[in-house]
Amino acid sequence: MGKHSLQRDSRLPNSVKGALVMGAVAATTGAMPAISQAATINIPGLGNFDLPPELEQPAQQVEKQLQAMVAPQGQAAPQLPSVNFDNPFVQPQQQTAGNIALDAARGKLGAQYNWGAAGPQSFDCSGLVQWAYRQAGVELPRTSFEQSHVGAPVSFDNLQAGDIVITNGGGHVGIYAGNGQLLNAVQSGTPVSYTHLSADDVVTARRIV
Repeated sequence: MGKHSLQRDSRLPNSVKGALVMGAVAATTGAMPAISQAATINIPGLGNFDLPPELEQPAQQVEKQLQAMVAPQGQAAPQLPSVNFDNPFVQPQQQTAGNIALDAARGKLGAQYNWGAAGPQSFDCSGLVQWAYRQAGVELPRTSFEQSHVGAPVSFDNLQAGDIVITNGGGHVGIYAGNGQLLNAVQSGTPVSYTHLSADDVVTARRIV
């Protein structure tokens, strides 16, 4: 498609141009005031026009409206917001505390295990879970046993990313990361990492709601 541009030097007589502008002003204001001393405004595509002071303020409003409709020469037209035409009414999903905690814990992958540590540089298992949920604005108790009683219970088949999972007879805890993976501070000598999770490993799983 070829490009079209409006010519600033219109070949219309000034009297006709003025009539066009005054007509636009009249349409906007509903009145055609008497003409006295002239003032100058610019209409994109038509040029400069002398208008009386009575028309200056309403004409400037029309000028701004027209300039907003016509992109200045040499500049790209303003971009309109993108719309999801498949379903324009879909709203972005809000982040849950579990999602925020999981993202925080992912940022600590590779951090060293240290018994009794609760971050931000090293962690034990419950210390990592407590620190991660604190980043989501949720304060959890300190030990894995205490954490096994928070939130709402959830079955293994219904686990969602961000859920707390208690394993090892109640002595270990991690954050479910989806796809059968547990993100946790494993043990001494092993940094924060993902480990495989099966239904037989789970003592209880909890969802912070």
